[in-house]
Formats: sequence, C-alpha cells, structure tokens
Amino acid sequence: MLKILDKYILKRFIGTFFFSISLMLCIFIVIDISQKLQDFVASKVPIKDIIFDHYLNFIPYYGNLFSPLFTFIAVILFTSSMAAKTEFVAILCSGTSLKRILRPYMIGATLITVMSLVLNHFIIPKSNRVRIGFEDKYINNGYNTDERNIHKQIAPGKVLYMADYDNFSNVANQISIEKIAKNKQTGMLKAESMKWDSTDGTWNLQNVFERELIYATIDSAKSGMPKFVYNEAHRFYPTKKIRIDFSPKDMIRFQSKIEVLPYFELRDFIVKERLKGSSRIEFFEVEMYKRTAFPFATFILTIIGVSLSSRKVRGGVGLHIAVGLVISCIYILFMHVSTTFATSGEGISPLLAVWLPNIIFSFVAFYLYKKAQQ
Repeated sequence: MLKILDKYILKRFIGTFFFSISLMLCIFIVIDISQKLQDFVASKVPIKDIIFDHYLNFIPYYGNLFSPLFTFIAVILFTSSMAAKTEFVAILCSGTSLKRILRPYMIGATLITVMSLVLNHFIIPKSNRVRIGFEDKYINNGYNTDERNIHKQIAPGKVLYMADYDNFSNVANQISIEKIAKNKQTGMLKAESMKWDSTDGTWNLQNVFERELIYATIDSAKSGMPKFVYNEAHRFYPTKKIRIDFSPKDMIRFQSKIEVLPYFELRDFIVKERLKGSSRIEFFEVEMYKRTAFPFATFILTIIGVSLSSRKVRGGVGLHIAVGLVISCIYILFMHVSTTFATSGEGISPLLAVWLPNIIFSFVAFYLYKKAQQ
C-alpha cells in the first residue's frame, strides 16, 4: 500500500515527466512545421492529413523514443528541487533509508517502462505505417529505389537478380532466377522484364528464356572414376506468370519496413528472412531487441538520477542537469556504437550489442547508488 511519501514522490515524478516531455514535444512540432511548411504548401496537403496522419503519429513516436531521457531529466529536476529545499535531509533524518525512498521512483519507472514496451511493440509500428506513408506521399514525393544490379535470395538455393526496379510501377528489368543445389546450378530463368499483378499476387514476365539442367554420373571407361554429365532443356515463352516469395513490399526501404512491423509480425518476418538467407538479419534483430532494451534503460537512468541529485550541491539543479545530460549522451552514443558493430558483421551478436549499454550502465548506477548511501 502506498504511503504519503510514496504518493508525494510518485505524483511529482509522473507530473514532471509528462510536463517536460510535453514541453519538448511542442518544441519538436514547431521545428518540424518550420522545416516542412514549404512542402505542405507546395504539395497542397490537406490540414486534416497534416494533423491526423502526421502529427497524431509524430507525437507518440518521438515521445516514446526519448522517454528514458525525459524520465532521467524529470527525476533530476524534482529530486534536485527536493534536495535544495532540504526535504531529503528531513526524510533521511526520520530514519527512512535511501533504499526505501527509491520505492516510489521504481513504481514510476515501472509504469513508464510498461507503457513504452506496449507502444514500442504494438502501437507505434502501426502508427508508423500512416506516418511514413504520409512522408513518402507528400514530403519525399514517393519513394523509388536507386539500387542497381539487385540480388535477392528468395528461397534456399534460389536467387533473384534484377538490373533495376521501379517502386512506382512495380516493374523490374533484365531479371533472372537461378536455382542452385549442392553447389551446382540446376536451372535458370531469364526475362526482359517482370511486372507485379496485385490481383492474384503473381509476376507477369515478358520474353522468357528458361533452362533446366539435369545432372547424371557415369563411370569413366579409362579411369573407372565417376564422371558428371548433364542434359539441358530449353524453353521460350513470350509471356509467363510465376509466383515467388518476393513482392513489392520487399523493395521498400528496409528501415521503414521494420519500423512498421508489430512484435509478432517482426518475429515471423525475421524467421522468414533467415530461411531466405537474407544479409540483413542483424538489422532486423537489432530493431526487435532494441524495442525491449531501450525502455528498460528507464530503471537504470532513474537510479542514476536519484543517486546524483539527492544531495544538495553548490551547482544546484543546473549542475545535476548538466551531469545528467552528459551521462545520457554517453549512453545514447554507446548504444549507437554497439549496434553499429552488430550490423557491420564485427562478430557481436545483436542481442548482446543492444543490451551491452544497459549492462555497463547498471554497474554505473550501482556504484552511484552505493556512493549516495554513504
């Protein structure tokens, strides 16, 4: 059961958190409007779309993205204020330990973490579909890949090659599909172009050449050793329909692709991409693990914030905020560096890379907490 002290600290914690993050989001929105106003006017974007498609989804995305940082700032702001007014001295003199004082802080951090986890895994990915769709339609003038000589492994032992791809018309030119088994090519399909048919989920190919290789072994008359031979079967089609494990959604920006997938869809997508031999598995895994690891940083930053700001110092709130911002920047930089190593093939698993900053900063939090108890 919450006591008067718990209710007092928890009320100030949650109130300061939502006030500070709301204030900062207002600043973000003003900056975003100033940057995109010309695009809004030039594209004649309806006011309704700007409000409901863009900013209604902009707010939860950026609010949740910076929630651990603003939790930290909120803790430092009101805890420093309490310390400056010697409220902490009175609480400690009454026999209340720092461990007991941390209880309402941990309750507040738990509420924020649970909210962030639900947003990260289930709500924000769906809202991102609307937000990214709005940006591609009005801000980015649509999206078209500039990749050339594209290779996609669409199934085990099956590789799709495209000279180029147009996202607007969903047409690929100079395509080939190569089948490989036991390190040998068993078939090849080439076409001048292929176009997506959304009515039945197939591709329409033009000017198709298909080659099938049938391998066999015979004993050499001279050496008695087996000799590999093969027969070829060639076929030509003016048009041909095929169904493969590849669709236009596989050609959207992979950053946008993973941002719009809720947890269970992202998990199944990773399994599917691993079976296809995708080279971007690490990017997808980092995204999935980060959605959990980043909210849990709320606990660590809360403990650090209380440990730093629970004492009255000469620099007051300003010094606490300065130190807090430095620690937050180090944490964010560390997270970026560790995940970069994971996605660049440096041998670090995505799970370890994402959780490593939390592990290291847990020791920092423990050290500062022990020091604050003295």
